[in-house]
Amino acid sequence: MFRFFESEETKKLKSHLTNLGALAKIDGHIDPAEINFIIAIGTKHGMRASDVKSLLADSSKVTPQLPNNDSERFDQIYDMVEMMLADGIVDENEMDFCIHMATRLGFKKSVVGVLVRKISTGVKDGLTRDMIKQDAQAFLNY
Repeated sequence: MFRFFESEETKKLKSHLTNLGALAKIDGHIDPAEINFIIAIGTKHGMRASDVKSLLADSSKVTPQLPNNDSERFDQIYDMVEMMLADGIVDENEMDFCIHMATRLGFKKSVVGVLVRKISTGVKDGLTRDMIKQDAQAFLNY
């Protein structure tokens, strides 16, 4: 009822969480590690776990909100890739979804596949988000 009064940041967060939920569902099952990851993102930004679960259950009511800048775009695609890796199985549909979402977030089509794979490799290699972001910035030149 009061969604009209939500801040732009809250709308973006909810949109991001529903995108993560869509990624979690794409391989046909939602792994508990994936749900816990989405809840952790929400609680890190001030949402209650129960609110995140409700949002995911009723995600059709959330209007997508795109990030305003490259740093926010990177953070969102980073979270998606990290969640894709959360269950230890990288399904090709999940990879395709991440690549599609990177394009929708505003990254150039010519580099999204490489970007998603760079993030994936960096996470697997134990690099920090900031290290991967620096490498991506040099690569993307944004």
